[in-house]
Amino acid sequence: MTIGPTVSGKISLARQMARRVIALDLGDFGSEVVAKAKICLLDFLSCAFEAGHHPWSRQAVSIANAGGSATIVGRPQPSSPADAAFANAVMGHGLVREDMHAASIAHHGVVIWPTLLALSEQTPLHGGRLLTAAIIGYETGARIGRALVSSDLARLYRPTGLVAPIGAALAGSFALGLSEDAATSAIAIAANTSSGLNEWPHAGGSDMYFHPGFAASNAIKAIGLAAAGAFGSETILEGEAGLFAAYRRQAAPDSVALFPNGESEIMAVYNKPVPACNFAQTAAQAALRVSRELAGADEIDRVVIRAPDAAVRYPGCDSTGPYRNALQAKMSIPFSVAATLARGVIAEENYAGLDDADIIRLVSVTDLKADAGFTAAFPGRQGADVTVHLRGGRTIRHALPDVIAATPSDIRARFRAAASRALGEDRAHRLEQLIDDCEQLGNAGAIAAQCRLDAPERVLRSAS
Repeated sequence: MTIGPTVSGKISLARQMARRVIALDLGDFGSEVVAKAKICLLDFLSCAFEAGHHPWSRQAVSIANAGGSATIVGRPQPSSPADAAFANAVMGHGLVREDMHAASIAHHGVVIWPTLLALSEQTPLHGGRLLTAAIIGYETGARIGRALVSSDLARLYRPTGLVAPIGAALAGSFALGLSEDAATSAIAIAANTSSGLNEWPHAGGSDMYFHPGFAASNAIKAIGLAAAGAFGSETILEGEAGLFAAYRRQAAPDSVALFPNGESEIMAVYNKPVPACNFAQTAAQAALRVSRELAGADEIDRVVIRAPDAAVRYPGCDSTGPYRNALQAKMSIPFSVAATLARGVIAEENYAGLDDADIIRLVSVTDLKADAGFTAAFPGRQGADVTVHLRGGRTIRHALPDVIAATPSDIRARFRAAASRALGEDRAHRLEQLIDDCEQLGNAGAIAAQCRLDAPERVLRSAS
């Protein structure tokens, strides 16, 4: 059923986006964009391997039905595409170290990659098409997020849950070669599943870990329904009861341009160096520089942190405790800074000692303030300033104009460590090679298959 222009004569936003990407291929993007997509895939997998033992990961795997042919990362038993996508998304989010797009305040990779990896094992998919689909997914979710998400909205709703299902749905539609009509419907159906409430930082719940799982699983279902002929509401984004009216409470823009002037939003994605909330990253890095000038944490009298208003206002970021679990500590800018000052490092272990007396004392003497300059520069840059007042009257201050992202070398090192622990060095090396050579792969399902623990040799051969 083809609709095309709406009653007003305008092409719907969903159809505009579907029409824009349907004829793209990997050659339409520069080498730096392709390289970024590969790095984001490596980073996603490193997080999924490393977080596989966490409770939320085990819980997500435990509800996956056995059977099917979709790989759950680091597990031997395949599952259905939707269940595998759910589990992989939860694991990829499990460290709170997933890639970040600041302007949409969203984590797109933990939804896009699980969706595409699951689809790649159902339908033969060329590696170049997989990468192109991923770039489209990041672009779509990020552009919608830029227009939709405000700091007020993000205090209530999780941006990842609102916009990433839509990006993943268009990515998957492109990957499978769906028609413009079907891709438009997939977007519409996925938008109906947009969800995720931000009560978890206040209540200490683990809801957050499951947001990208629902998003990826729902994207798989939206794509499948559209492919089967389901017809979605074409004006789901701009309609009077559409996404913008429901969540932003204002009219949608007339257009959400994808790849304007040849620009790709994936290049605005950064890979976290620290396993903590996006908004805690820069402040923790500034605190690390301060810690190198300290004789000891006991000489600190008072700490002042300045950050963008969006950081100060995001749920949980201003928390001074008590901290019921590591997630609340990872969300808290005061805790992240205090732990860095007390321990002189930024590491996962910083969030293990929630009752550490030195850290709790520093949190109690910390002020977190919005800074006009950092607010004006956000989201293009995420600056932070940490000033420590010592008991003797001396002051130590370090400011950073922007977060220092993990480098490709950093990402490869932590991928190799995590993948080798799960798969062994030989298979980890083979997996990295497959991703590096992705555009030459005749069947991109080889990447997902290589992630399966104890995968039979016949499975690895058939996916190659």
